[in-house]
Amino acid sequence: QIQISESGGGSVQPGGSLRLSCAVSGSFYKMYGMGWYRQSPGKERELVAMIQDRGSSSYAESVKGRFSISRDNSKKTVYLQMNSLRPEDAAVYYCKAKITVTYGHTYDYWGQGTQVTVSS
Repeated sequence: QIQISESGGGSVQPGGSLRLSCAVSGSFYKMYGMGWYRQSPGKERELVAMIQDRGSSSYAESVKGRFSISRDNSKKTVYLQMNSLRPEDAAVYYCKAKITVTYGHTYDYWGQGTQVTVSS
């Protein structure tokens, strides 16, 4: 059974930093793109950053230059380093992984989310 577990959320002051981690457990054939999304109250879930299996990455305009996504395939983990946090970055952050469980069976798996609070 595949599970996605996020960690690293918390409360910081504006300008602070946090590092989120997303670990994938279970048996599968291959892991492709992994991404971080966020959702704040009253808003739709939005893509924050995405990293492909070969390392190429993309970011939402609002976080470019402040956030950095990386992955360690040997640990089946993706990270989101968040610097210069702003109050508008506060949200529940979700990890999504596109995984081929067995050949021909590829699915998106979501974590439960981790809360990020940015306030003074």
